[in-house]
Amino acid sequence: MSPLFLLVPALLATLLLALGVGRYPLPPVDILAYLASMLGLVDLPPERADLLHNLLVEIRLPRVLGAALIGAALSASGASFQAIFRNPLVSPGILGVLGGASFGAALGVLISGHWLVVQLAAFVMGVAAVFLGGLIANLYGRASIIVLVLGGMISGAFFSALLSLVKYAADPADRLPAIVYWLMGSLGALDLSQLTFASAPILVGVALLCALGRALDAMTMGDDEAASLGVSVTAVRYGVIGLATLISSLSVSLAGMVGWIGLVVPHVARLLIGPLNRRLIPASALLGAIFLILADCLSRTIAYAEIPIGVITELLGVPAFILVLRHARRGWL
Repeated sequence: MSPLFLLVPALLATLLLALGVGRYPLPPVDILAYLASMLGLVDLPPERADLLHNLLVEIRLPRVLGAALIGAALSASGASFQAIFRNPLVSPGILGVLGGASFGAALGVLISGHWLVVQLAAFVMGVAAVFLGGLIANLYGRASIIVLVLGGMISGAFFSALLSLVKYAADPADRLPAIVYWLMGSLGALDLSQLTFASAPILVGVALLCALGRALDAMTMGDDEAASLGVSVTAVRYGVIGLATLISSLSVSLAGMVGWIGLVVPHVARLLIGPLNRRLIPASALLGAIFLILADCLSRTIAYAEIPIGVITELLGVPAFILVLRHARRGWL
């Protein structure tokens, strides 16, 4: 069986494991018993059913589903960006989306503090940063890939400067700690209503990126060769950039800065299933979901207080990238 299909049961097993992990551990048999009671197959004592409902549905399910959704989005966008820019060191932040989303969230915390304002501001500014990067790249005519990357770097630097300005203006006793905590990433504030709002565009975006995998494979031979095969190179390029930016911005707006996933996970997926984008992008999405679920389990269990998940992904991402770097060089250089 292909490793790509083995990732599906691995993801389901990881979801089941994560639902049982926490201050009040639950064995898989209790989780399965609750699911059976929800389907009317068995009867649980009311007190036990209420306890399991509170733990599983109201507390753990939103953050487990959120971790899967955000991990899939960041990994799929990272694999897509690496394919478009033909560069193994590209991540979702290459066009300034992370800098813009960080500034938007900090601005939302400064002026309101309500989660909806923070998430909307993060999403809008993330998209605005990519738009600004594209605008800079097109100032002097049609932008090449290198000029587009440089435009993204300029845009990211601009919004990072605005972020510093917001942090300087924030109240050090109240708003500034909230901004700093948000920038480190957290899944603790997610609820099912937020996931319902964001899951549809993220899932559609990931599915469309997977569907564009064959066109990206054709573009690896060169733009002229891809065009001769019937691929609309410009439409695919800007379509992939737009979709990857959209789902990256939504992910950052939900959980803050969660780094390294979009850079490292596509390399691990490439080692497992090879370089073809039609398989690499869905494999990256599944692996990214598994990785972030496990990282979230660590963030809420290895210390008495919850550790921001962005810290966990950085601590795991650095050694993982060192391990895959040797194999990555063989495939790209």
